[in-house]
Amino acid sequence: MNKKFYFECRTCGEKIEGFKEWFANNQSCPKCGDHKINTVYSTDQNKIKQLISKDAKPESLWHYFDFLPLENKENIITEGEGVAPIERWEFLEDYAKRKYNLNLKIYVNRNDKSFATGTFKDKGGALAASVLKEHGIKEYVVASTGNTATAFAHYLAKAGISCSIFVPYDSLKDSEAHIGTYGQKLFRVKGDYAKAKKVAAAYAKKHGILMTGGNLDPLRMEAKKTQVYEMLRIIGKIPDVYIQALSGGTGPFAVEKAINDLKGTGLVDKLPRFLLSQGDRCAPQAHAWSKAKANGFPEGYEKEYPVYENPETLIPTIATGDPKMYPLMAPLVKKSGGEIFEIKEEHAVAMARLVGYERVIKVGPASTAGLLGLFESLKHGLINDGESVFINMGESANRALDFMQEVAYTTSEVNSVEDCERFDRNNYKSMVWELFESY
Repeated sequence: MNKKFYFECRTCGEKIEGFKEWFANNQSCPKCGDHKINTVYSTDQNKIKQLISKDAKPESLWHYFDFLPLENKENIITEGEGVAPIERWEFLEDYAKRKYNLNLKIYVNRNDKSFATGTFKDKGGALAASVLKEHGIKEYVVASTGNTATAFAHYLAKAGISCSIFVPYDSLKDSEAHIGTYGQKLFRVKGDYAKAKKVAAAYAKKHGILMTGGNLDPLRMEAKKTQVYEMLRIIGKIPDVYIQALSGGTGPFAVEKAINDLKGTGLVDKLPRFLLSQGDRCAPQAHAWSKAKANGFPEGYEKEYPVYENPETLIPTIATGDPKMYPLMAPLVKKSGGEIFEIKEEHAVAMARLVGYERVIKVGPASTAGLLGLFESLKHGLINDGESVFINMGESANRALDFMQEVAYTTSEVNSVEDCERFDRNNYKSMVWELFESY
């Protein structure tokens, strides 16, 4: 058995040597054929205490090498991902106090500052490239709504691995430009994300190429779980509430994985309450959850969810119309005491304007969905006085130029100096806050 780690099938308990056996068996359990596994490490989890100390100066997620499924450090591919700042956003705290009389600590994970592609997906891209390099894999297939595609294209190119990427037809054009710049192949499928995944799987099977294993893929899960280590290092505890925009759900699953691993260390005692938002034009998990909740969560509720084909959405990056992870996501959210709900996609531009004004940063449309999740949660009383809130802000705006053009609001066309009124930035404050003051 692998000395550093091994995989254990969640269904039958079969122990799998590592990636060599996992890849050879088409990323499935050799005993029962299931694709859901848990990664188990030989290193004592208490070592995390050293890695998250105040003296620790991590340069990337590889600071946590002992708890990542890679054998040899020589195979590491990195650009400093995984240590994006976690900031207190006082303007949101002030809003919660002013409007709802809640005293909160609100932390935002600035994945827009990830060095490679400016997304939360850089962590998974770095680990995937490193593991594939370690095992001599030269080709890989990815299906994605956008951000995973760009991150994997980037990191696999750095590892010298050819990556064939399949995206739905409505994915952001700017992602296409980035992928092409890296010299990776993009297939824009005439259909939605579900069709893109089907075509990608057929392509991988036809050519005998390994394909990304989806939301529970250890290449993604194990990388994203390091977010919990960073919470402990920077905040000092697991926040009471975890908010993010929901597409498939790797982020919450990874948080659960890290917390389960750390049980017995004294560092964690419970899950955060997952408050997950979906854009209202493609919200199958939110709709399924709302129906189940209205019916008192009857037995088998998690197996019932709608499938939306070719959703027309303003936020394609998180548009997963066929939510195959809902049967696992819903019980996790319920166990945490959380909620899955909709936000109005038409508010994305206003959200980006507010954050741009108050924090002087550019956020992508998927990030606005997560941030709007905070306002929706406050409106419906989902956050309690004295709680700490963590918002996983997933992306920058560097691949959403059309969106940023909508966000811009200060331009005036002039012929001469007589047309130019003197400017005071403070005059915009009431305008960018207008929607949220009446939310």
